[in-house]
Amino acid sequence: MDPSLFYRPGALLSQQELSAARLDGLLVEVGEGYMPVDLPEDAGARAAALAPILSPGYAMSGPTAAWVHGIGDGPPLRHHIQRAVDRRPRVQPRHNVIVHEGQVPADDLMLVAIMPVTTPLRTLTDLVLTSSRYSECATWMRTMAAACPSLVPLVQALLAARSRMPGKRAALAVVAELLDQRAPGAPGEEFAQEEVTRYTS
Repeated sequence: MDPSLFYRPGALLSQQELSAARLDGLLVEVGEGYMPVDLPEDAGARAAALAPILSPGYAMSGPTAAWVHGIGDGPPLRHHIQRAVDRRPRVQPRHNVIVHEGQVPADDLMLVAIMPVTTPLRTLTDLVLTSSRYSECATWMRTMAAACPSLVPLVQALLAARSRMPGKRAALAVVAELLDQRAPGAPGEEFAQEEVTRYTS
């Protein structure tokens, strides 16, 4: 999506003007801003909508990345970002943003509307690993696993291959539960198949 078609409060239009346009049916609220109602809310639009929460040197991760990848109808109440560079950049504190300092490898990142986002496989893996710590991660984990069931065995294989990882047994138990809940032919099989190709080629 062309960034010029995404409107943030205080840029070209005030919050009041944007709200009025939404009430008139001209704009729809997406993430941190608004976009025309006749444009699809695709991954690019969702990533652009969250640009204000992303500090330089960080990538959207966890529930935030899941939403960008098309999971859920609305963005999470608390966003998660993770360091994507070697150095530790300064982060502008925001009450609704959780910062993870562990660096994401380049292979686990992709660009969506020029915004760095963890790949679907890395996103679901992170949700599994943080599901016991953050309730929203557990919720988004189940939603993403249901939408993209073919990703679940990939997460299982990825975690099983790690030789030293705190909480590995608990994480594999969570994945086993997700595998038991998978439904054959569930939506998202095509999307997940792209990840199978990417990570096994």
